[in-house]
Amino acid sequence: MIILETVAVAFAMFSAIPVPQPAWNEKNMRYVLCAFPLVGVVCAVAYGLWAALCGNWPVPDLLEAAGYCLAPVLITGGIHLDGYADTCDALASYADAAKRQEILKDPHCGAFALICVCSYFVAYFALCASLTMDARTLACLGLGFVLERALSGWAVATLPLAKNTGLAHTFATAADRRMVRWILAVLAFVLSAALMAVGGMAGILMVAAMLFVLWRYHTVAQKQFGGISGDLAGWFLQKAELWMLAALVLCRIVEGTL
Repeated sequence: MIILETVAVAFAMFSAIPVPQPAWNEKNMRYVLCAFPLVGVVCAVAYGLWAALCGNWPVPDLLEAAGYCLAPVLITGGIHLDGYADTCDALASYADAAKRQEILKDPHCGAFALICVCSYFVAYFALCASLTMDARTLACLGLGFVLERALSGWAVATLPLAKNTGLAHTFATAADRRMVRWILAVLAFVLSAALMAVGGMAGILMVAAMLFVLWRYHTVAQKQFGGISGDLAGWFLQKAELWMLAALVLCRIVEGTL
Protein backbone atom coordinates (compact mmCIF):
# COMPACT_ATOMS: atom_id res chain seq x y z
CA MET A 1 0.00 0.00 0.00
CA ILE A 2 2.83 2.43 0.81
CA ILE A 3 4.40 1.75 -2.60
CA LEU A 4 1.11 2.50 -4.36
CA GLU A 5 0.65 5.66 -2.31
CA THR A 6 4.20 6.77 -3.15
CA VAL A 7 3.55 6.28 -6.87
CA ALA A 8 0.21 8.11 -6.55
CA VAL A 9 1.90 11.08 -4.85
CA ALA A 10 4.52 11.22 -7.61
CA PHE A 11 1.93 11.18 -10.39
CA ALA A 12 -0.33 13.64 -8.58
CA MET A 13 2.57 16.08 -8.25
CA PHE A 14 4.48 15.60 -11.50
CA SER A 15 1.76 14.72 -14.00
CA ALA A 16 -1.76 15.64 -15.08
CA ILE A 17 -2.86 11.99 -15.03
CA PRO A 18 -5.85 11.51 -12.69
CA VAL A 19 -4.83 9.32 -9.75
CA PRO A 20 -6.11 8.83 -6.21
CA GLN A 21 -4.50 11.48 -4.01
CA PRO A 22 -3.54 10.12 -0.60
CA ALA A 23 -2.65 12.47 2.21
CA TRP A 24 1.08 13.18 2.18
CA ASN A 25 2.88 11.68 5.14
CA GLU A 26 6.38 10.66 6.19
CA LYS A 27 6.04 7.13 4.80
CA ASN A 28 4.68 7.83 1.31
CA MET A 29 6.97 10.86 0.80
CA ARG A 30 10.21 9.09 1.70
CA TYR A 31 10.82 7.58 -1.75
CA VAL A 32 8.53 9.68 -3.95
CA LEU A 33 11.53 10.99 -5.91
CA CYS A 34 12.33 7.39 -6.85
CA ALA A 35 8.84 7.10 -8.38
CA PHE A 36 9.29 10.29 -10.41
CA PRO A 37 10.96 8.45 -13.37
CA LEU A 38 7.73 6.45 -13.83
CA VAL A 39 6.18 9.61 -15.31
CA GLY A 40 8.91 9.39 -17.95
CA VAL A 41 7.81 5.81 -18.68
CA VAL A 42 4.31 7.12 -19.40
CA CYS A 43 5.77 9.73 -21.78
CA ALA A 44 7.68 6.97 -23.55
CA VAL A 45 4.52 4.86 -23.87
CA ALA A 46 2.63 7.86 -25.24
CA TYR A 47 5.30 8.34 -27.92
CA GLY A 48 5.01 4.67 -28.86
CA LEU A 49 1.22 4.80 -29.10
CA TRP A 50 1.30 7.99 -31.17
CA ALA A 51 3.90 6.49 -33.50
CA ALA A 52 1.73 3.37 -33.94
CA LEU A 53 -1.32 5.51 -34.69
CA CYS A 54 0.57 7.62 -37.20
CA GLY A 55 1.97 4.48 -38.80
CA ASN A 56 -1.49 3.04 -39.38
CA TRP A 57 -3.39 6.19 -40.32
CA PRO A 58 -2.59 8.91 -42.91
CA VAL A 59 -1.55 11.52 -40.33
CA PRO A 60 0.21 14.52 -41.95
CA ASP A 61 3.89 14.81 -41.07
CA LEU A 62 3.53 18.19 -39.37
CA LEU A 63 0.62 16.96 -37.26
CA GLU A 64 2.65 13.91 -36.28
CA ALA A 65 5.53 16.16 -35.18
CA ALA A 66 3.10 18.34 -33.21
CA GLY A 67 1.88 15.25 -31.36
CA TYR A 68 5.41 14.37 -30.27
CA CYS A 69 6.01 17.99 -29.27
CA LEU A 70 2.88 18.29 -27.15
CA ALA A 71 2.62 14.81 -25.62
CA PRO A 72 5.06 15.44 -22.72
CA VAL A 73 3.32 18.73 -21.88
CA LEU A 74 -0.12 17.11 -21.88
CA ILE A 75 1.09 14.29 -19.63
CA THR A 76 2.90 16.55 -17.15
CA GLY A 77 0.33 19.33 -17.23
CA GLY A 78 3.12 21.81 -17.97
CA ILE A 79 4.50 21.79 -14.43
CA HIS A 80 8.12 21.65 -15.62
CA LEU A 81 7.47 24.15 -18.41
CA ASP A 82 6.15 26.58 -15.80
CA GLY A 83 9.45 26.32 -13.93
CA TYR A 84 11.35 26.76 -17.19
CA ALA A 85 9.43 29.96 -17.98
CA ASP A 86 9.91 31.43 -14.49
CA THR A 87 13.62 30.62 -14.50
CA CYS A 88 14.13 32.17 -17.94
CA ASP A 89 12.43 35.32 -16.69
CA ALA A 90 14.65 35.44 -13.61
CA LEU A 91 17.85 34.85 -15.56
CA ALA A 92 16.95 37.56 -18.08
CA SER A 93 16.58 40.11 -15.27
CA TYR A 94 20.35 40.18 -14.56
CA ALA A 95 19.41 41.00 -10.96
CA ASP A 96 20.98 39.68 -7.77
CA ALA A 97 20.06 36.28 -6.32
CA ALA A 98 17.46 37.69 -3.93
CA LYS A 99 15.66 39.54 -6.72
CA ARG A 100 15.78 36.46 -8.93
CA GLN A 101 14.10 34.47 -6.15
CA GLU A 102 11.34 37.08 -6.03
CA ILE A 103 10.84 36.77 -9.78
CA LEU A 104 10.53 32.99 -9.44
CA LYS A 105 7.70 33.49 -6.93
CA ASP A 106 5.90 36.07 -9.09
CA PRO A 107 2.79 34.42 -10.61
CA HIS A 108 2.84 36.76 -13.60
CA CYS A 109 4.48 35.75 -16.87
CA GLY A 110 7.13 38.18 -18.08
CA ALA A 111 8.08 39.00 -21.66
CA PHE A 112 11.28 36.93 -21.55
CA ALA A 113 9.40 33.90 -20.25
CA LEU A 114 7.02 34.13 -23.22
CA ILE A 115 9.89 34.59 -25.68
CA CYS A 116 11.81 31.62 -24.29
CA VAL A 117 8.79 29.30 -24.22
CA CYS A 118 7.82 30.20 -27.79
CA SER A 119 11.42 29.66 -28.92
CA TYR A 120 11.49 26.35 -27.05
CA PHE A 121 8.42 25.00 -28.84
CA VAL A 122 9.62 26.14 -32.26
CA ALA A 123 12.91 24.30 -31.69
CA TYR A 124 11.20 21.20 -30.24
CA PHE A 125 8.68 21.03 -33.09
CA ALA A 126 11.38 21.45 -35.74
CA LEU A 127 13.53 18.74 -34.17
CA CYS A 128 10.60 16.31 -33.95
CA ALA A 129 9.70 17.03 -37.57
CA SER A 130 13.29 16.23 -38.56
CA LEU A 131 13.22 12.69 -37.19
CA THR A 132 11.91 9.44 -38.57
CA MET A 133 10.30 7.84 -35.55
CA ASP A 134 11.49 4.27 -36.02
CA ALA A 135 11.83 1.78 -33.16
CA ARG A 136 15.43 2.77 -32.38
CA THR A 137 14.61 6.48 -32.25
CA LEU A 138 11.57 5.89 -30.05
CA ALA A 139 13.65 3.73 -27.70
CA CYS A 140 16.28 6.47 -27.39
CA LEU A 141 13.70 9.16 -26.69
CA GLY A 142 11.82 6.94 -24.24
CA LEU A 143 14.97 6.17 -22.27
CA GLY A 144 15.73 9.88 -22.29
CA PHE A 145 12.39 10.72 -20.69
CA VAL A 146 13.12 8.35 -17.82
CA LEU A 147 16.80 9.31 -17.48
CA GLU A 148 16.15 13.04 -17.19
CA ARG A 149 13.68 12.43 -14.35
CA ALA A 150 16.05 10.09 -12.55
CA LEU A 151 18.75 12.76 -12.62
CA SER A 152 16.28 15.49 -11.69
CA GLY A 153 15.26 13.53 -8.59
CA TRP A 154 18.90 12.78 -7.80
CA ALA A 155 19.72 16.49 -8.00
CA VAL A 156 16.91 17.45 -5.61
CA ALA A 157 18.18 14.88 -3.10
CA THR A 158 21.84 15.86 -3.55
CA LEU A 159 22.43 19.50 -4.48
CA PRO A 160 22.15 22.45 -2.06
CA LEU A 161 18.73 24.11 -1.91
CA ALA A 162 18.24 27.83 -2.46
CA LYS A 163 15.67 28.24 0.31
CA ASN A 164 13.91 26.42 3.13
CA THR A 165 10.48 26.61 1.49
CA GLY A 166 8.90 25.41 -1.74
CA LEU A 167 8.28 22.05 -3.38
CA ALA A 168 11.93 21.15 -3.87
CA HIS A 169 12.55 21.68 -0.16
CA THR A 170 9.43 19.68 0.73
CA PHE A 171 10.47 16.67 -1.33
CA ALA A 172 14.14 16.89 -0.34
CA THR A 173 13.50 17.07 3.39
CA ALA A 174 10.83 14.35 3.32
CA ALA A 175 13.09 11.94 1.42
CA ASP A 176 15.52 9.40 2.79
CA ARG A 177 18.15 11.41 0.95
CA ARG A 178 21.01 8.94 1.21
CA MET A 179 18.99 6.01 -0.08
CA VAL A 180 17.23 8.08 -2.75
CA ARG A 181 20.59 9.33 -4.05
CA TRP A 182 21.91 5.78 -4.37
CA ILE A 183 18.78 4.40 -5.99
CA LEU A 184 18.52 7.19 -8.55
CA ALA A 185 22.27 7.21 -9.25
CA VAL A 186 22.19 3.48 -10.00
CA LEU A 187 19.05 3.91 -12.11
CA ALA A 188 20.64 6.79 -14.03
CA PHE A 189 23.76 4.70 -14.68
CA VAL A 190 21.71 1.75 -15.95
CA LEU A 191 19.56 4.01 -18.15
CA SER A 192 22.65 5.74 -19.57
CA ALA A 193 24.24 2.39 -20.39
CA ALA A 194 21.01 1.21 -22.03
CA LEU A 195 20.72 4.43 -24.02
CA MET A 196 24.28 4.12 -25.31
CA ALA A 197 23.76 0.43 -26.13
CA VAL A 198 20.51 1.03 -28.02
CA GLY A 199 21.43 4.30 -29.69
CA GLY A 200 25.12 3.80 -30.40
CA MET A 201 26.74 7.12 -31.18
CA ALA A 202 23.37 8.86 -30.88
CA GLY A 203 22.95 7.43 -27.40
CA ILE A 204 26.44 8.55 -26.40
CA LEU A 205 25.72 12.09 -27.63
CA MET A 206 22.39 12.14 -25.77
CA VAL A 207 24.02 11.09 -22.50
CA ALA A 208 26.77 13.68 -23.03
CA ALA A 209 24.13 16.36 -23.66
CA MET A 210 22.29 15.33 -20.50
CA LEU A 211 25.45 15.50 -18.38
CA PHE A 212 26.30 18.92 -19.81
CA VAL A 213 22.84 20.24 -18.93
CA LEU A 214 23.16 18.74 -15.43
CA TRP A 215 26.50 20.52 -14.96
CA ARG A 216 24.98 23.74 -16.27
CA TYR A 217 22.01 23.32 -13.92
CA HIS A 218 24.29 23.01 -10.90
CA THR A 219 26.45 25.95 -11.98
CA VAL A 220 23.56 28.32 -12.71
CA ALA A 221 21.70 27.32 -9.54
CA GLN A 222 24.71 27.98 -7.33
CA LYS A 223 25.95 31.18 -8.97
CA GLN A 224 22.68 32.82 -9.92
CA PHE A 225 20.20 31.63 -7.27
CA GLY A 226 22.21 30.30 -4.34
CA GLY A 227 20.94 26.75 -4.83
CA ILE A 228 18.28 24.73 -6.61
CA SER A 229 14.51 25.11 -6.37
CA GLY A 230 11.42 23.58 -7.90
CA ASP A 231 11.42 26.11 -10.74
CA LEU A 232 15.06 25.41 -11.51
CA ALA A 233 14.34 21.68 -11.49
CA GLY A 234 11.71 22.29 -14.17
CA TRP A 235 14.17 24.42 -16.14
CA PHE A 236 16.70 21.60 -16.01
CA LEU A 237 14.24 18.94 -17.13
CA GLN A 238 12.97 20.94 -20.10
CA LYS A 239 16.47 21.86 -21.24
CA ALA A 240 17.64 18.26 -20.87
CA GLU A 241 14.72 17.06 -22.97
CA LEU A 242 15.44 19.56 -25.73
CA TRP A 243 19.20 19.05 -25.72
CA MET A 244 18.93 15.26 -25.89
CA LEU A 245 16.49 15.57 -28.77
CA ALA A 246 18.90 17.95 -30.53
CA ALA A 247 21.80 15.53 -29.96
CA LEU A 248 19.77 12.74 -31.54
CA VAL A 249 18.91 14.87 -34.59
CA LEU A 250 22.55 15.98 -34.93
CA CYS A 251 23.71 12.38 -34.95
CA ARG A 252 21.13 11.44 -37.57
CA ILE A 253 22.32 14.34 -39.74
CA VAL A 254 25.95 13.20 -39.45
CA GLU A 255 24.91 9.62 -40.23
CA GLY A 256 22.92 10.85 -43.22
CA THR A 257 19.82 8.91 -42.16
CA LEU A 258 17.35 11.81 -41.92
